[in-house]
Order: sequence, then C-alpha cells, then structure tokens
Amino acid sequence: MQPSPDTEFVVIRNAGSGPEGRRDDGASLDAALAARGLRARVVMVEHGNQITAAVDEALAGGARLIVAAGGDGTVNAVASRLVDRDVVMGVLPMGTLNHFARDLGIPVELEAAVATLAAGHERRTDVGEVNDRIFLNNSSIGLYPRMVMEREHAQRSLGVGKWPALARATWHALRHPTSFSAAVCVDGETIERRTPFIFVGNNCYVLEGFGLGTRTCLDDGVLALYVLRPKSPMGLLWLGLRSLLGIGSHAGDFDAIEASSFDIQGRHRDVEVATDGEVARMTAPIRYRIRPRALRVLAPVPEARP
Repeated sequence: MQPSPDTEFVVIRNAGSGPEGRRDDGASLDAALAARGLRARVVMVEHGNQITAAVDEALAGGARLIVAAGGDGTVNAVASRLVDRDVVMGVLPMGTLNHFARDLGIPVELEAAVATLAAGHERRTDVGEVNDRIFLNNSSIGLYPRMVMEREHAQRSLGVGKWPALARATWHALRHPTSFSAAVCVDGETIERRTPFIFVGNNCYVLEGFGLGTRTCLDDGVLALYVLRPKSPMGLLWLGLRSLLGIGSHAGDFDAIEASSFDIQGRHRDVEVATDGEVARMTAPIRYRIRPRALRVLAPVPEARP
C-alpha cells in the first residue's frame, strides 16, 4: 500500500519514546514527511492508553494506514489494534532499541524510515500471543520481568534515568538469581525444567556471532521457546557479559523448542510475564500461540534467503 500524496494517513507519535535528551516536539517528523510529499495527521501521545485510544479513533475515521512512531512498546500498542484487520501499519523507529523495525530492515534514520513508508512495500508478519496479549518480538518469564519491575521501582523511588535504573536492576538480579519450576506442555508432551529464565520469540532468534539477538525471518509461523539451563550467579554474569558484547554462542545455554503453541504451568497461580518489554501479571497456565502472517506492515523488500 503506497501512501498517495492526496491521501492523509495517521501517525501515532509517542512523545516519551527515544533516548533521554534526544526527544523532539515533532518538528523533525513533520519536516521528514513533508520532504517526501506525504500528507499525515500526526497525533502526539504520552502513554499506552492514549496510543490505543488514538488508534481506535483513527480506525473509526476510516484510516487504512496507521504509523507507529516510537519504540517497541509504541509499535506493540498500535499493532495490538491492527492484527487481522484490513489495515496496514507503518513503523518509524524513534525509540531506544527498535527491535521490531531492526529485524524488518527498517532504517533507524528518520528520513530513510519515511522513505520506506513512501515506497509502500507491504509485508505480512507473524504475531505471538500469550494469554490474549500480543507480542511482536518476544515474551519472557522469570529473570527479565523481575529486572523490568526493579528498574521501574528504581526510576520511581530514586528518581534516576532509565539506563542507570536498568543497570542497577540487572546487576542486582544477576547477583541474586532465583529459579522456578516450570512444566511446558507442547504437542501433547510435558517437559519439566527448573530455570531462572524462559524466553519465547516470535520466530527464531540468532544465538551466536554478530547477529546475536536478531531474527532473520518474521513469517516462518513458529514460536521459539528457549529455557535457560540453571546457572550460578557468576555463570549468569558471564552470560550477560557475553550477550552484551555479542561474543560466543549461547546455543548450549538453552533448551530450545520450536512450536506453533504451548502452555507453561508453574507452582504459582499468578505469574509476571513480559511482552515486548512491558510486564503484566497473568493467570496460569500461560498459553502461547503464533498467529501466522496476521499483521500487515510496510517494510523494505527482504533479502533472498541462501
């Protein structure tokens, strides 16, 4: 779906997205759109509830192209209203990490990302779902949700920025790891493990080399389940350091399974589950499934697979 100069589309811009100190009032976005001759109504929002309300208003007004301008949380919030609809999503990666845009090959430079919108090449991507909540990148149980909650607590109670708070939370979690028992039911078989961390990807992640933490495909129709094998505090710290530096292989650190759906049951009825960096409390069993090619999105033409 190529945006026409005569057709106005809607851009949902999260004013709170992006590295601290580098956020703008929307002027650069307006200029980039105008440079490509695109007519867009830019809606400035500040949190998740405003994002979904803005998307619903755009849908009610007949919008057929809605652009998420922000980080992965913003993209997730917009996508959650567009899955399985006859509406196309655009992405302008204006957040801190921009995992979904990166794996789709969307440039992080604003002008180049707007050029991707103007080119109008449409792709369909899979969407992961956990207990009726979608994720475009990944979901996790255990160590990472704990780190996110500790980071948010540090930001509120200590008044520090996101990155110092995250560093503090990560150090604390890796120094004092806790494991939990989980039973994974997949294809009629139950696999029991004790682990500090369960990670579920929307499609498979690269576990070694310079591509560590990326995905080469978003439409294979599979969930990738990674269950971290038990480790000492020093082992977790070393794992975190290797992940940060992108060295070595992590294939031996996880039990890995590919499936279209599975359930996870633990000892506790309520479980903190992260989806694309946001944490919510969910009631067990935690049910995962893939929704193949459920999202229409504008992105560059993918490179041919070897």
